[in-house]
Amino acid sequence: MVALLALLIGLALGSWIAHTRGRKQVRASAIEQSRLLGWIDAAPVGWLILDPLDRVVVINTRAEQLLGTSAATLPAGQPLERLSPDLALVGLIRDTRWRNRPQRLALPRGDQELELLSLPGRDRWVSVVIQSRRSLEAQLDQQERWVSDVAHELRTPLTALLLVGDSLAAQVNSSNAVLVERLQRELLRLQDLVNDLLELSRLENALPAAPAPRPPVALLPLLEQVWTGLRPLAEARGVSLQLAEGPADDGAAVVRGDSSRLHRLFYNLLDNALRYSPDGEPVAVDLRCGGGWCRVTVRDRGPGLSEEDQERMFERFYRGDPSRARSRRGGTGLGLAIVRQIALTHSGRVEASNHPTGGALLEVLLPLAKGKTN
Repeated sequence: MVALLALLIGLALGSWIAHTRGRKQVRASAIEQSRLLGWIDAAPVGWLILDPLDRVVVINTRAEQLLGTSAATLPAGQPLERLSPDLALVGLIRDTRWRNRPQRLALPRGDQELELLSLPGRDRWVSVVIQSRRSLEAQLDQQERWVSDVAHELRTPLTALLLVGDSLAAQVNSSNAVLVERLQRELLRLQDLVNDLLELSRLENALPAAPAPRPPVALLPLLEQVWTGLRPLAEARGVSLQLAEGPADDGAAVVRGDSSRLHRLFYNLLDNALRYSPDGEPVAVDLRCGGGWCRVTVRDRGPGLSEEDQERMFERFYRGDPSRARSRRGGTGLGLAIVRQIALTHSGRVEASNHPTGGALLEVLLPLAKGKTN
């Protein structure tokens, strides 16, 4: 409910800002602007609106309470530094503009910890939704328990049905072989769907962890390990891996993070490339590090991506043109949504485009581990 309210207010606020800055698509009267500001001020979450020069344009009552400030001491138009000298908050705003994506931050404030969600807007405007981490944790815990309960209730009958399918397969004859095979295939797909939904829910509901060093993960051996798991499927279609590592001016290609989730990220990317690669054509993976970042690009030799694919392929359950696929294996429609969430939880991002000479190109950018790691 809070997320829905935040979204509605954000959409309305975007229209209001567009109007006040001379855009004519939405015409709001002074009464409507006043009503909108009243809704923002009464919202159960904190709202902070910043212009392109990091000046505070709007701060509601809840944000004042959470940040321990007052509009009386912070007139509109004052720089963000007057509200909070915390470099983490300033960095959050600038990172949001640079990535042009929502960013999250846990910010200690007095005896509590705040959860900040920054949202990029048009023309470099940024809004920040602020909540108490304790109340947010309670909401997310409740949601995760609900998802876990549903997943558990689905897994029990699924397991029973899979056993029934195995039993039928042992007694299959020419008249029902196709039906039994289809039953087993669909049950396995449903099982994968339940597991992927649970994993995506956990990723989306994960709050930023307290600042603590994550273990180092070397990307080159991780990529080789991921391909080892996919090799039987690839070799059956004559698809090989072309893995290239460029020179790294910042040292080895090592990031910090959860190795199992990074394994899942690259498994999903390579599996996706394998699905769309023509038989006998290689999947090319290029690994390069520099400027504090590691970039991994995965390219297939398929027909490439449509404009709609490029815009929506990381959305849950989005499926592109099935004629593009070169493999009969079906997916759950959640693989690339999981990729995006894992990248975000590792302070990275993932983008999709078409390679100039053909095929789809998916690029993952992850921050390089600080300090030497051998």
